Order: sequence, then C-alpha cells, then structure tokens
Amino acid sequence: MDPHFLALLRARFVRPENISLRPVFLAVWLAAGAVFPARATDLIQAWQGAQNHDLDFLAAQSAHDAGLTQRAQSSALWRPTVQASATAGRMSSDTQTQGAQFSAPALAGGSAINGANFNTSINNGTLDRWSVTARQPLLNGERLAQSRQLDTKAQMADLQWQQARQNLMIQTVQRYFDVALAQEALRVARQQEQSVQKALDEIKRRYQLGDAPITDTHEATARWEAIRAQVLAAETEVQLKQAALSDATGINPEQLVVLEPLAGTLPRNGQTLTQWEEAVAAGNPQMQLQRLQVVLAHEEAARYSALSSPSVDLVGEMTRDHLSGSGEYGAAANNLHTALVGVQLNIPLYSGGMRSARHEETLHLADKAAEDAARVQQQVALQTRAAWLGLSTGHARVAALEAALRATEKRLSATRLGHEVGDRSTLDLLNAESDAANARLAWLQARVALIMNRLQLSDLAGHLEQAQLDEINALLEPSANPNNSPTGGK
Repeated sequence: MDPHFLALLRARFVRPENISLRPVFLAVWLAAGAVFPARATDLIQAWQGAQNHDLDFLAAQSAHDAGLTQRAQSSALWRPTVQASATAGRMSSDTQTQGAQFSAPALAGGSAINGANFNTSINNGTLDRWSVTARQPLLNGERLAQSRQLDTKAQMADLQWQQARQNLMIQTVQRYFDVALAQEALRVARQQEQSVQKALDEIKRRYQLGDAPITDTHEATARWEAIRAQVLAAETEVQLKQAALSDATGINPEQLVVLEPLAGTLPRNGQTLTQWEEAVAAGNPQMQLQRLQVVLAHEEAARYSALSSPSVDLVGEMTRDHLSGSGEYGAAANNLHTALVGVQLNIPLYSGGMRSARHEETLHLADKAAEDAARVQQQVALQTRAAWLGLSTGHARVAALEAALRATEKRLSATRLGHEVGDRSTLDLLNAESDAANARLAWLQARVALIMNRLQLSDLAGHLEQAQLDEINALLEPSANPNNSPTGGK
C-alpha cells in the first residue's frame, strides 16, 4: 500500500467524529490493499473474440454468404422466365391494302368482290400496347456451361470459407504467442537491467573504496546503457503485439494477460511424412481451390465452343395493340391481338470472329490455370515437408534447450557463489544471468514453434478444428519464476 495513501486514510478517517466508521473504512482499506491477480485471457477466449472482431474473417464470412447464392443462380438458369411490358403514347399509322377480297352477304347475296382496296389513316392517335412473353430453355450449351460455373463457384466459396476459418485459427494462436514471447523478452530485458544496475552501483562503491578499477565502472555503465535500449525496444514490441491481438479479438489491451505453454505434453506429428502428404493432397483447401479454378476455366472455354452456340427454347407470347384516332379518311381504330406458343431455334451464323477469338483466349487461360495449380501443389508440398520436419525435430530441440537451461541455471548459481567469495568478477555474474535468462526465452520459443508446426500440418491437411485449440489451451500456464527450472513436459 502506498504510504501517502495510507497517511491520507489516517488523516481523513481516524478522527473522533469518525470513530464509528472506522470498521467500515478498515474493511474498504483491506479490500483496496488486497492483491488480486488479473484474470488471464486464454487461447479460447482470444479465438472466440477473433471470430467476432477480425475484419478479414468478417469479410470472408460476407463473401461466403454471397457465394452460396450462386447455387440458386445456377438453378434459376433452367427455370422459365416471364416478362410483361406495357406501352402508352401517341402514334401515327397509315396502311394501304390493294387487291383484297371481301364478301358482303347481306348486300350482294353472298357474292365475293375481288380487287378491293382498303386504306386507313390515323394521325397522332392514342396507343396502348401490352405483351406477356414466357421462355423456357430446353437446349443451350452456353447456359449449361454457365450453370456449371456457378455451381463450381459455390463450391469454391465453401472452400474459401474453410480456409479463412483455419487461417484465423493459425493467426489467433500466432498473435497470442507473439504477445507471450514479447512479454517474456521484456521480462528478460528488465531482469538484466536490474542486475546490471545493481552491479553498476556495487562497482561504483568499490571504485570509491579503491577496490575496483575505473575500467570496470565504464564497462558496467556501457552494459547498463545498452540494456536500457533493449528494454525500450522490448516495451515497444509488447505494445505492438498487444495492439495486433486486441484489434483482432476486441479485447482491451490493458486487460490482456496472456499465458505461456509451460505445462503438459507437447503435440507430436503422429504420422509419417508420406501419410501427411497424402492427407494434404486430398484435403488441402488451397489445392482444391486451384483444381476448381481449372474446372472453371474449362467451363468458360465451353461457353464459346461451336457446340455451345445453338440453343432451343420453348416460347409463348400474348400481345394486344390498340390505336385510335382520326386521319385522312375520318375516325378509325386499329386492334391487334396475337397469341403464340412454339419452339424457337437460335443459331448464330457470324460474329465477326469474336466468338472464335474468345474461345481461343479461354483455352489459353485454362492452360494457365492448370500450371498455377501445379505450382500451388509444389508450394504446399514444400510447406508440408517443412512443418513435418520442424515437428519431428522440435521435441529433440526442446529437450536440448531444456537441458541447456538447467545447465545455465546451475552455472548461474555457481557463479553467484563464486562472486560472493571473490572468485568471479561482476562481469562473469552478469554474463551468467544473461545466459540463463536468454536460455529460458529460447526454450519457450522452441515450444511455441513446435506447437505452430503441428497446427500448420493440420491446417495444410484441411482439418484444423477448435478441438486442437483446446488441447493447446491445456498447455497454458502463468509465467513461471525465471529462477526455477522449467515445469513443462518434453
């Protein structure tokens, strides 16, 4: 408890007029002075927050929702379309009919009159027109290719969503451990700063007593200034890593208390490299996306092939035209009613070479898509091998670094004892403390790298799920005392 705060409490409350309130304020003081550890933010909390706040993931979710509508678009291409239209306005019409035949039974006893002429004229008359047209595709190669393209794009949307979710898992774990490692690096730097500060004070006292040369003072001062620069850089790194995690999860940086993977058994690969390569070849979302890109490119080429150009549609149409007004022959009115049901065949005969040029272009783009798919396959295979090797050698590396950490801790204890009896210099002690702190940081970094390699393999194989995050979350513990041996399993 701050002494100034304690004096303020005494001056304010320990007075005769407030004597009856002393028990209450004593309870408040005890509650304020109690040290409660901040609630730690585990990996699952970070993952849940990231699903609601990561901007890339939210954009991928919207893209996935949009992609799913393409299945409905594919089905709609083969459903009938109905269109209605209406027109109203002013219109002029002049018709002349020669050589017509008509009969007037009531006037001519049923005889027919040939060579009759009919003339009508309407100037600036009133027109109203409406029509209803229905069309049902029956055979259409271009429409079939479009339908397949839309179905393929819907599949790609599912794969992109799966890839985005797995990427978010990897990124969340990486950001979480970035904060943990940055904080550990800062703790190491601050610990070294304190040690160097104590050593510098001691050397200055010994120099004043004539027991240490001035060169020791200069050397300790230089070491202290250098470590101060490291502390400032480490503080900046912590703030940046915390901000990145906070932006992605929505958790206030001041409330971020991350844990470290110190306990439990680290994950193993569980399969041979060949088995992992087969799993990746079958389930990798990126490779599947590239294969679908090839399918998409071939369907685009099919749209412009010669076999796709003809189309057959079932059509139906009803129209009505009514024009009324007056013209050269007096008042007149024209009415036209039509109804049509039939089959329509469309064959494009000549497009100026555009269709054949587009077909050739799409064939070349299909070849490019196939080459891109082969390149992605090579890259994914290399990533798989790198992650598997990192995981296979990771356990031995962690064990070696743990042994090195224990050795540096023993060396530090021996050096500290030797320094107390005068057999070791202050510089020896500083070097031993620095080596021990850095050994622990290297050991922690190796554990994090091993975990990330295991997640990377699952991500490449396309089956990274929250259950694996739960397993990693079980490894997390608050930062251990750096002076103690590591508590984590191999």
